[in-house]
Amino acid sequence: MSRLASAPQPHFGHSAVGLRLWRDRVNTALRADASTPFYLFTPEPVVERLGVFEALNFGRPATHWYSTKTQPLEPLLRWWQAQDRPVEVVSETEFQLVHRCGFPIERILINGPAKHHWLPSISERGLRVNFDSLAELTALLPLAKRHRWQIGLRFCTNEEFDPEWPQFPTQFGLTLDEAASALRRLRKADLEPTIAHFHLRTNLPDATCHRRALAQIAEFCRVTQWNPRVLDIGGGLPPRFTLGRGGQSLAASHNPETYRRFAGVIRTALREFPSVTEIWLENGRALFAECGVLVMKVLDIKERRGLRQLIADGGRTQHALVSLWEQHELLPLKPRRGAKTLTAIYGPTCMAFDQLARKPFPRSVRAGEYLIWFEAGAYHLPWETRFSHDLAQIWWTTDLTCRRIR
Repeated sequence: MSRLASAPQPHFGHSAVGLRLWRDRVNTALRADASTPFYLFTPEPVVERLGVFEALNFGRPATHWYSTKTQPLEPLLRWWQAQDRPVEVVSETEFQLVHRCGFPIERILINGPAKHHWLPSISERGLRVNFDSLAELTALLPLAKRHRWQIGLRFCTNEEFDPEWPQFPTQFGLTLDEAASALRRLRKADLEPTIAHFHLRTNLPDATCHRRALAQIAEFCRVTQWNPRVLDIGGGLPPRFTLGRGGQSLAASHNPETYRRFAGVIRTALREFPSVTEIWLENGRALFAECGVLVMKVLDIKERRGLRQLIADGGRTQHALVSLWEQHELLPLKPRRGAKTLTAIYGPTCMAFDQLARKPFPRSVRAGEYLIWFEAGAYHLPWETRFSHDLAQIWWTTDLTCRRIR
């Protein structure tokens, strides 16, 4: 266990103390010659969020997996690996990254679609693999049997759908009929799957849809007389402070009591899964969003039609695609009081799309000042682009060090 994981942690939330901690770390990076735009990441918020989830009672031992697609950051992965925690990957690139970070095969879970186009090049003994389609099963079954993989089935329940077009399902997982066919084929090959997996979607407001999905899978297990050992519930819980596009809190219902109710839903559902001995969860956003910030400098200021416009050297197109559907806290590095005016903050690219926020903002902010975009620890690096510019610097900080890693 690392020193960070065992020591009392500073709180990096949105309290006055938390904002001061982040501002202090940003100033430390700037004194160390950081140049904007840059990301600044630290593990302490992950420790705090992990402690919250590990304190929940799910009725069975619960394992929390690092979702590599959410935050493919090597120092954080190495920190996680040093604590002997497991990691989940959905591509060959991610597999190579976590392998380089020292994760042993038995600590890697392989998810995602179309794995049969890259997984044969791995094909090591003891892999943990959740099958996503019948085509995967056909292509990978000989390898799974030869190398005695630990096999799971990913379900596409009625609760999994495109949130923008709810009448359409997502492209992931096996329908119940497909899962029944997969189970028959695996049993014929003397490979009884041990993992029942589903992942609904992201930023779920509560556990209502989990309850319905679990009931559907429990009925499948009863009808097929399948007794999985592991229930892999995936992720879906939102970050604490992120707002939706319309300004509503995505996590309004996710206070400590609601987290306990979420665990209670799982605990109750387990009555229908007597064979399950372990729960797996892969909450990426809820664990990692708070571990990073994006720091930018104001390059230019314009005023037109009652709108103040700040043009910064960091923005949506390159660094924060999630700003298209999420609102994050965005503050000047230097605390400000006084009058605010309606202000739009833009990135540097030649795209009207490149807007981080439109909100009341201190009128005293001037060109040359620094801005901080919070909750940049989830999906910012995976969706980063070089559009018209190069990639941003990345800085890694703890209470002992601050160093540039890109």
